[in-house]
Amino acid sequence: MSSPDTVEKTKSSATAPRQRRLTIARALNEAIHQEMTADASVVVLGEDLAKIGGVWSTTGGLLDAFGADRVRDTPISESGFIGAAVGMAAVGLRPIVELMFVDFFGVCMNAISSLAAKQRFFSGGQVKCPMVLMTSVGGGYSDGGQHSQCLYATFGHLPGLKVVIPSNAYDAKGMLRSAIRDDDPVVFMFHKGVHGLGWLGTVPRAATHVPEEEYYVPLGKAAVAREGTDLTFVGLGLTVHHAIDAANVLQKEGVSCEVIDLRSIAPLDRDTIRASVRKTGRLIAVDDDYMSYGVSGEVIASVCEDAGIALKATPRRLCFPDIPIPFSPALEPGLLPNGERLAALAREVLSEKRT
Repeated sequence: MSSPDTVEKTKSSATAPRQRRLTIARALNEAIHQEMTADASVVVLGEDLAKIGGVWSTTGGLLDAFGADRVRDTPISESGFIGAAVGMAAVGLRPIVELMFVDFFGVCMNAISSLAAKQRFFSGGQVKCPMVLMTSVGGGYSDGGQHSQCLYATFGHLPGLKVVIPSNAYDAKGMLRSAIRDDDPVVFMFHKGVHGLGWLGTVPRAATHVPEEEYYVPLGKAAVAREGTDLTFVGLGLTVHHAIDAANVLQKEGVSCEVIDLRSIAPLDRDTIRASVRKTGRLIAVDDDYMSYGVSGEVIASVCEDAGIALKATPRRLCFPDIPIPFSPALEPGLLPNGERLAALAREVLSEKRT
């Protein structure tokens, strides 16, 4: 999948730059390399990031290129090294710190919610917190309930944090470069299901052309991943691809679906969501976080609060149920959203008769 920006670049230049297809993992690695080259205040710290290049292959080569003063392995103490990153940001550095699995937030949430998120507010705007917290999300590979969560809403609910997640490699590089240059803390989530590591499996569509040259994708702005007129799917990360899969199936049945890629959880681009549903009149929100109090509920509320939107059917959502994610490979797939389940839900929405 190419982002709208990619499509535009391709159309606008007869001498288009060399096309190369990268995974999200490689795109993130390149973004960090380029930002560390451009700005000596950018530093990286976390578990296994330096010598082995990171469990998620996002920091390979950084130690050799920039040295141990700027690329540091840390002890297994999430509270300690994320707290250290907040302090680094307060004195003028731009730390990138990795929480290996978002599921581990329970041991370091005070550093994130009470320190990073509130630093600017508690100091009356005198102390910024230009910190990027990178973290992996998502299940689907039988890693159990303590390694497979998404927790989008848990972080999106906290004022003071920007929370983003790319669905493809082009956006991943541009969004991470924007996050590193942001003066506020950014939680940069990447979904294991589209990351591009062979041992995890991936969605091939998530690997896209990624220009070598400098570009940025603004934070807080959703993208129209596919245009349509009959129904709007709103997803993020992996579920954008579930929505595209469903849209491809429904197209063969004569249904035109629009797919919105949120890209940002906080802030939420309500204008793009509303503009799409104003056109189609139908909405299905899909995310793989727990259903209750989640992103999908916020998307639906954003539409229902706009009296100017004439709905043709009741807005619906497809999410993970409110239970711990099972380890069993026989149980987990049946609970996660996918394109087939999304298409079935869409048929229900399209058949609804309003009185």
